[in-house]
Amino acid sequence: MLATPCIRSSPFQINGFFLHSPAPPLLKWKETEKRGTSDTNKNPFLRSTNSNSSPFRCSQQSQEADLQGLCSSSSQRLNPTIICSTLKSCSTLKEVKVVHAVATRSFGSSIIFLQNNLIYSYARFSSLVDAMNLFDKMPERSVVSWTTMLNVYLKFGLEDEAVKLFEELIESNVQANSLTLVCLLKLCARRLDFKLGKQIHASVIKGNWRNLIVDSALLYFYAEFGDLSCASKLFDQMPDRDVVCWTTMVAAYAQHGNENAAISLFSQMQHLGFLPNEFTICSVLKACGELKSLKFGRQLHGAVVKGLFIRDVCIESSLVSMYVKCNKVRDARTVFDMMPKRNTVTWTTMISGYAQNGCGDEAIYLFKTMKSRNFFANNLTIVSLLGACTSIGDLCLGKEVHGQILKNTSQSNTHIGSTLISFYCKCREYDYAARVLEMMPTRDCISWTALISGFASLGHGFKALSFMNDMLREGLNPNPFTYSSALKACAKIEAISYGKWLHASLKKTMTLPNVFVDSALIGMYMGCGYTTDAFRVFISMPERNLVAWKILVLGYAKNGQCHKALKLMYRMQAEGFHVDDFILTTVLSSCGDFSLTLESSSTSCDRSV
Repeated sequence: MLATPCIRSSPFQINGFFLHSPAPPLLKWKETEKRGTSDTNKNPFLRSTNSNSSPFRCSQQSQEADLQGLCSSSSQRLNPTIICSTLKSCSTLKEVKVVHAVATRSFGSSIIFLQNNLIYSYARFSSLVDAMNLFDKMPERSVVSWTTMLNVYLKFGLEDEAVKLFEELIESNVQANSLTLVCLLKLCARRLDFKLGKQIHASVIKGNWRNLIVDSALLYFYAEFGDLSCASKLFDQMPDRDVVCWTTMVAAYAQHGNENAAISLFSQMQHLGFLPNEFTICSVLKACGELKSLKFGRQLHGAVVKGLFIRDVCIESSLVSMYVKCNKVRDARTVFDMMPKRNTVTWTTMISGYAQNGCGDEAIYLFKTMKSRNFFANNLTIVSLLGACTSIGDLCLGKEVHGQILKNTSQSNTHIGSTLISFYCKCREYDYAARVLEMMPTRDCISWTALISGFASLGHGFKALSFMNDMLREGLNPNPFTYSSALKACAKIEAISYGKWLHASLKKTMTLPNVFVDSALIGMYMGCGYTTDAFRVFISMPERNLVAWKILVLGYAKNGQCHKALKLMYRMQAEGFHVDDFILTTVLSSCGDFSLTLESSSTSCDRSV
């Protein structure tokens, strides 16, 4: 965790690190550049590099000629600004090293902003070692030097090294600037260090560091943690906002389950005259898909077709996903077929859409087409393909996919392993399902739940409860779906003692009620003939859905208590829940005088209508 710097330095010391910062050294850099520009306007070499006919923009041959001119220039004719300008024009790592050699020959390591530009140039061409060596050899470093190196580490995904550098930064008593804060907030988001991020936010407020760049970084930080309350408050307090800020907030709402707020904010953004970018549109399309808001999604699609937004693979993939989630597979396929470019995500989205909507054959055919066009299948593609095999019961193809998974050692992925278990269970290949779980290097709650659910749904209650015990022995905590599956197994074999033990465990471990678990509890008690206990659970539910009503009514009917079943069926209907033919037939057939009950039930239904 990134709390290490907080342990070494008190919050007051860290706050001091931010609070007493003078004007950022970048200002000195700009002043030097201005002076260099005025001094070097007389230099024909610099004029050629700054003009529209710059050799660096023409061809590789002219770039090499200018580098040769730079190498042959005397130190009197050169200044750091010329070298920085040349660095920006370099197109290869070799050219950067040539410029570095000239800079060292002319100025050594004494000019800090020149060294900073060299570090950035090495990072631009992915030469991490050269950037690190240059930074380590700098006799003197400014805050820009530290910030540049922090950004380099973040670019290469080296968060641990960035943490160590941050600790050195604090110990060196270097004062931060706004770009340092932005860099540190990125580090907090990646390291999931919410505490340090909050400290930085407090320091920003106390030190009056707020500006659009810092506020945007803070907004992204809170959005990454899903703290929509803090993100929304910060967003409302921002004096200036750009499209990046709006998009960050819209995406945060869409990704963390507040889709209505995402669409509302998007409308507000347009009303205020901000033009959305492709990331904004993708986030709003995601929200439309989750809400199944087909009308609004079609409006966005129309705007894309009319050219109001740039068409790219991200937007078109989001359109495919939106139509799939709205169960409009044909519309999704139309968008898919019209795409000039596709990537693995697009193919996977379409394959998954077919699999989820019961079109297994189409999903498999599309997967074969994808492979024939040399697109790489990722883990989500494999999961979608297994879902397609499950929907059509194609055991042979599923085993082929499993063979490919073993070759690519992808079974270590818990998502793929869990999908394989579900596939084999639904194909009634129980031994294969158990073997997949046994071979998985890491087994999580989802993997065990897939196996328990698979065995329970097909009537193998004893085996399902045995797997439940094995899971508990491994020290894993069941989730609501695990409990629901185990309770269904108890109902199948009338294991009331085990069911009551699960009920007691639920009271200890689950702080919030769960409608699916409560429905499973009702089913367990009804399956074991304990109708009174089932009714107690039903009464204690803060919210009751159709499933809970159905299980209770059918449970009374199957336990021979037809009058209670009838009474609850009428009450269920009075509360706005639909009584389907299956419920009506089951309840009526459980009653002794079928014809009399049918007549009274029909009269009641007519009166209700």
